[in-house]
Amino acid sequence: MSVALVGAGPGDPELITVRGLARLRECDVLVYDRLVADELVGEAPAEALRIARDDFKQQDVNKLLVMHGRNGRRVVRLKGGDPFVFGRGGEEALALAEAGVAFELVPGVSSIAAVPESVGIPVTHRGVSSTVTAFAANDVEQLDAAALARVPGTLVAFMAGAVVGRLAERLIEHGLAAGTPAAVISAGTTEREQVVTAPLGAIAVAARELPTPALVVIGDVVAVRAELRALRRSAA
Repeated sequence: MSVALVGAGPGDPELITVRGLARLRECDVLVYDRLVADELVGEAPAEALRIARDDFKQQDVNKLLVMHGRNGRRVVRLKGGDPFVFGRGGEEALALAEAGVAFELVPGVSSIAAVPESVGIPVTHRGVSSTVTAFAANDVEQLDAAALARVPGTLVAFMAGAVVGRLAERLIEHGLAAGTPAAVISAGTTEREQVVTAPLGAIAVAARELPTPALVVIGDVVAVRAELRALRRSAA
């Protein structure tokens, strides 16, 4: 394959897949996202061309992938999490397909479950939640907050760290209880990981000093974390 769209995982460089790491180690061109761990960027061959994606608009990234792919170079497009989960991997795959450039999809460990799990929050839990709704919250005013407030189970909000206060306000306005457990997880799975839990109505104040980007989890599953921590302490 001339182009591989590779998921780098949620942050910890050890969470990339075996296939993803193999493609990275044999590439000629690496186009990588800002949130990809430096350790993974360093896994590309020394002679590989490294291109930071943040310097380009999405349409220009598509053109880069097509150009280098057409030249027969082994290209890796390295994305945080999974390419098809808020990663625009679908857009890049379509651009490559339309240009007739061969490509491979290498799934990655998505933050949707891995980041909550890293701090002891299961996004599903028997008797508590059997459904998960994931959404991007960066454009918080455009969200269908009424629908989200009614949906059962767990809410997982990507790109929500900077807007968690407004997100909470909108959900509460549409009927979600202010006492619903919530968590904000910054730099999940990495050494810089920080987590704050609080009722939804108080989560903005509790998490005000956490750096972004951050993932927000809302639902009764958040309370499982405290139970796990208590059991671990008692067993120690």
